[in-house]
Amino acid sequence: MSGGLGVDDVRDRPERRPVVESSPVFRGPVFGVRRDRVELPNGDGTEVVGRDVVEHIGAVGVLALDDRDRVLLLRQYRHAVGRLLWETPAGLRDVDGEPLHELAARELLEEAGYRAERWDTLLDVFPSPGMTDERVRIFLARGLTEVPADQIGFERVHEEADMPVVWVPLDDAVRKVLAGELHNMIACMGVLAVRAARDSGFRGLRPADAPED
Repeated sequence: MSGGLGVDDVRDRPERRPVVESSPVFRGPVFGVRRDRVELPNGDGTEVVGRDVVEHIGAVGVLALDDRDRVLLLRQYRHAVGRLLWETPAGLRDVDGEPLHELAARELLEEAGYRAERWDTLLDVFPSPGMTDERVRIFLARGLTEVPADQIGFERVHEEADMPVVWVPLDDAVRKVLAGELHNMIACMGVLAVRAARDSGFRGLRPADAPED
């Protein structure tokens, strides 16, 4: 049932239900886990239930689109899922106070070796809100220039040690997303969003420094 709601009401908004108790379970450099006891609706009343929450520092992603309508994808090993995934450049929000578009520019340079003349905000997403507070801003980067490796000054190690880069025509990337050939959340959402943005002439994109709601 709609409850009298219409299209104009479809907008995410902040809401915080009462937390009766909260206790830390784990703390690591990228994420932590806390256990909450939160008051939620149950019939005509409420019930206190347990919820484990992964506290994550957040990330950014970069959908780079060149003047031939190709998107930049790079391959990276992801241990948690046991796969080599084709992804977009992305990085953690691990520098306090660093503007997100500057973090995105740094990741595009370090991971892929490109600088962009134009930046727009493409998407803001919570990848898995049922279990984590992680939020990701995905940027659209255009006006690309390749930077020689000796001018980057970044050493790729561990998962970043072997990341081949491929330029994929946007329509082919969309087809690969829908065919289940790509699985990375940032890549899949970014590819579909930039296709929609392109088809509308890139109208309605927010500036790179748009605030996060």
